[in-house]
Amino acid sequence: MSAPGAAKEFREEVSASRGKVGMIALIVTESSLLGVFVVAYLFYIGKSLSGPYPKDVLDFPWTGTACLLASSVTVVLAVGALKRGAASMNALWLGVTILLGVAFLSRTAREWRRLIFDDGLSINTNLFGTTFYSLVGLHAGHVLVGLCMLIIILGCALRGALRPAHAERVELVSWYWHFVDVVWLVVLTVVYVVGR
Repeated sequence: MSAPGAAKEFREEVSASRGKVGMIALIVTESSLLGVFVVAYLFYIGKSLSGPYPKDVLDFPWTGTACLLASSVTVVLAVGALKRGAASMNALWLGVTILLGVAFLSRTAREWRRLIFDDGLSINTNLFGTTFYSLVGLHAGHVLVGLCMLIIILGCALRGALRPAHAERVELVSWYWHFVDVVWLVVLTVVYVVGR
């Protein structure tokens, strides 16, 4: 390999490494933040002086969970399609991932609407309401950020601007999406299993 070719390859590898380090740093930082909210939720379980209580108003979110976990599979399929140069399949799987993420947020919104208007649970009602909306809302915010990134990537794919050379960058966004899914499993366990 010629010297200019080797230098270009080295620059691309260093650039890719920076992206990986940056995404790992972001995930570690966000994990710390979410960890504080999880600990607060666990600390305040059962300490509300008045209802409603988790066992009275929370139903296990089967549909939302299935959508979010399925979206981890579809984002992997999107990245794989991009690596193979299958642009139309990449766009299709990105679109499915986005739809599944939107379905998850829609389910969360319906749950919140029911809790607020039917069950009278707001962020001001009691400690359960405060910690529930803070933790689940923080996770929903992360899902929204992930969706924004995926929508931007889908826009690039639909314009024909996404190439196999961009696969690593798209894969880094998929790492964030997987992080959001893993965090949901923690939130699900803490709020809907342990906390009930």
